[in-house]
Amino acid sequence: MSDQFQWFDGSVLDGVSPLPAMDRLRDTLDALGRHVERAGLRAGDRLPAEREMMQALAVGRSTIREAVRQLQALGVVETRKGSGSYLLRPLSAATVHMPLSITATGLREGLLQTLDIRRGLEAEASALAALRHTSEDLARMEVRLIEMERVHRLNGTAGPEDLLFHLSVYEAAHNPLFSQLLEQMREAFERFFLKPFDRPDFAGRSFPFHREMFEAIAARDPGLAREKTLAILDIVEEDIKDMSQ
Repeated sequence: MSDQFQWFDGSVLDGVSPLPAMDRLRDTLDALGRHVERAGLRAGDRLPAEREMMQALAVGRSTIREAVRQLQALGVVETRKGSGSYLLRPLSAATVHMPLSITATGLREGLLQTLDIRRGLEAEASALAALRHTSEDLARMEVRLIEMERVHRLNGTAGPEDLLFHLSVYEAAHNPLFSQLLEQMREAFERFFLKPFDRPDFAGRSFPFHREMFEAIAARDPGLAREKTLAILDIVEEDIKDMSQ
């Protein structure tokens, strides 16, 4: 397979060639890293347009946008409305950050391993959010909390909405490293919100604590915010152990 792709106008995107169907996101990130390296792009330089990358890599718009979103979360790229995506720091195929892999032998072990990390990250993020949140952060958290509660009352579970609420807490901590670490573990974290063990009631008992955690953050009480976050995760651990027996 060639390391160059020629456009209809004769131009070439160095280091980029059409991708097979498998592992398109990972390959897209690798290809972008190769292009940046071979084209000699530096911080401040603009990446190829979305349409150009779609055509060169033979992938859909959603794949390109997810790749750019991951690079944004990792602090490598910023997107300027109406202008495009720009490098913030050097990037190559060898330095593209890829998600951490979980080597556990089963779902139970993998969830428990990830839970250890969630405790450290989420408890601290909640405490920092209590100290640093803006009025906009609080409004966003409340909107997501209300939607999570609505879906939970309707369906008995609210996995995606639960995840969005937790992401808003990370955002309110105002430390980009939280987002970068979460991006590294996104796949592992999402396993908590996809009905593990095929049980829609997984962690359902924790839902009342989400509002209590929000209220502690709103009250700028970092100790209580940390306490309520850990209460949520304690229930999650209990359900992992009970439902995996």
